This record gives sequence, structure tokens and C-alpha cells, in this order.
Amino acid sequence: MEISVQDYARQCAEQGLRGDYSACRADFTVEQGYAYSEEEQAVWRTLCDRQSKLTARLAHPAYLDGVAKLGLLDRIPDFDAVSAILGGMTGWRIVAVPGLIPGDAFFHHLANRRFPVTNWLRTRDELDYVVEPDMFHDFFGHVPVLTQPVFADFMQMYGARAGDTIALGAGEMITRLYWYTVEYGLMQGPGEPLKAFGAGLMSSYTELQFAVESDKAHRVPFDLETVMRTAYEIDKFQRAYFVLPSFDALRDAFGQADLAGLAARFKDAPPLDPGAL
Repeated sequence: MEISVQDYARQCAEQGLRGDYSACRADFTVEQGYAYSEEEQAVWRTLCDRQSKLTARLAHPAYLDGVAKLGLLDRIPDFDAVSAILGGMTGWRIVAVPGLIPGDAFFHHLANRRFPVTNWLRTRDELDYVVEPDMFHDFFGHVPVLTQPVFADFMQMYGARAGDTIALGAGEMITRLYWYTVEYGLMQGPGEPLKAFGAGLMSSYTELQFAVESDKAHRVPFDLETVMRTAYEIDKFQRAYFVLPSFDALRDAFGQADLAGLAARFKDAPPLDPGAL
């Protein structure tokens, strides 16, 4: 059931979310409002400088290629300027949002090659962790891999198919796919070193190192059905990380999946324990 902007803004205010939801348009977008303070610019550079030292070693080349082409590190990005570059590469563009938005609106944006990015940045006291998704997570974490055509196609397909899957009663299942790939995905092609590409890892100083380098991290070969059935962690390190061989494998597996059949078989089944895979 779709929710109105007014009702959603009221709920967000009651929950104490910091974004200005009262300024939302009908599609839950807002103006970026590029008027960031010198302190906010300094926080952005601190976050990027610190995280880039890790991503240079641990991120997949596809992610690093996107960072280099979009130029995200020196100043808080101008959404329109980045959209002009990104649009020429994969047809995607950035739209500003005040934070989390309803699922229907989020999927609609993805299906139309628009990626929602929060327009505010965490404070210096929140360098290591912020409860709500902020601009650093959304931009530094998600946007670089949207320069990759195959992954960009998967994201559009995800947006187009997610709503139907939720209507089948399998909302948790489709969310797990996003979580374990877009947010916490690892990749290792034949003869290649293990690398990360998921946004939750790219924007986390501690979990990125754990997921790629720790001998205590539990890494599992990617399998779409298993991913969609596996529970995940929200406020702690994941107890399993799925390893893709390529973006092609992700796009093709999802494109060929019988989501209605998977929903019918597993939507009411207990989720798999990620530590027992």
C-alpha cells in the first residue's frame, strides 16, 4: 500500500529521523541544496581519505574504476554534475532524498535508472557509524559501481522485479538479495584475488577489512536461492558473505530466476542460519 508524502513525513518526524521529509516531492525526492559548510567538506575529505586507503587494497577494480571516473574524493559531490558523467556511461542519474524512502518509491527510481542519494552528511562524531544511511554511504558506497554496465542493468532489473516479488509475499527474500549483494557483496573471478564491492563494506572502515582479510569471516559461493533464503545481520558484522564470480553471474541468475516459484516454496519457511551454510 502506497503512503502519501505527508503521512511518511509525519512518521519520520515521530521517529526522529534527521532528514527534512517535509520538503519531499511526490516521488520523495528533494533538492540537494549544495550549501555545505567547511566543516562538512572537511568531514567528507576525512571519510574519503581514510576509506580510500582501504578500498585501494580491498575493493574490486570495477569499484575503483568508478571512483576514478566520477571524481568523488575532493569535495562533496554535486549530484547534477555526477549524473551528467554517469548518464553518459550507463544511463543512470542521481536523485537527492532526505534519507530512507518508502520501498515503492525506491524501486520505481531504480527501475528508471535513478539512484536515490541522501543529501546530508554524518558529523565528525559519527565517522565510524551512523544509524541512518547518509550521503557518504550512498555516494561513496553505492554510486561507483553504477558505472559498470552489467551491474547497472542488474540494479534496474532489481527495481523492476522487486515490487512484484513483494506482492507475492516474499519481501524478506528480495531484501536479502539486495543486502547480500548490493550492500555486502564480495567478488572473486577465476585466478583473481578476493575483493569487495558492496556499499555497506565500501563505507565501513572495520567491516571491509574483516570481510576480505579475516580468517574468521565466513565466505560462501553465490547461489541465488540460498541468498534469498538466508537471514542477515543489521547492527553487527555479517555471519556470512556471498562471493560472486562476476557481475554477469548476478545479473543472469536474477534475470532467469523464477521468483514466483521461489516465493511459493520458501516465503513461509524459516530463514537459513548464515553461520551454518
